[in-house]
Amino acid sequence: MAAIYTRLAQMSDLPAIMKIIADAKEFLKVAGSTQWQSGYPNEATIQHDILAQVGYCLLCGEEVVGYAAVIVGPDPNYHKIAGAWNNDQDPYATIHRIAMSNKYQGQHLAGKFVSNLISLYYARNLRNFRVDTGLKNQPMQALAKSQGFVKRGIVRVDDPLDPDRVGLELNL
Repeated sequence: MAAIYTRLAQMSDLPAIMKIIADAKEFLKVAGSTQWQSGYPNEATIQHDILAQVGYCLLCGEEVVGYAAVIVGPDPNYHKIAGAWNNDQDPYATIHRIAMSNKYQGQHLAGKFVSNLISLYYARNLRNFRVDTGLKNQPMQALAKSQGFVKRGIVRVDDPLDPDRVGLELNL
């Protein structure tokens, strides 16, 4: 297998990223989840991530096989939670829009990707991480838990179909 690594996304990656996002949307739909079924994330969202230098790609050799955005700072969706964050005082990074290529399913690359992202931000002195996912998105919940995230409650996002999300947190 080729080298597996994480780097900032570039505009030239956009076609590959959008294919991965489209595949993820279809995967969620088939699984019965309403997450990502109302147009989000779209190309403008990913372009904004790339321009803001918060979008990351997981590569296998030269092939883009995963995408995620990491945003540092308070997330307005996390101000209210039906539950409680363990650490609501210190800065945190939120990992959003995690999607992996269908071509690489079952190879546990998503775990490596999340681990890489955590390591990048740990090196920047961040020790707290959050993620949210749809109530029916069992694969993402399992991925987060496998990386040490703990379910903290339910948060609400701007989604016309189903705004409720499981909020998970990792404190290092």
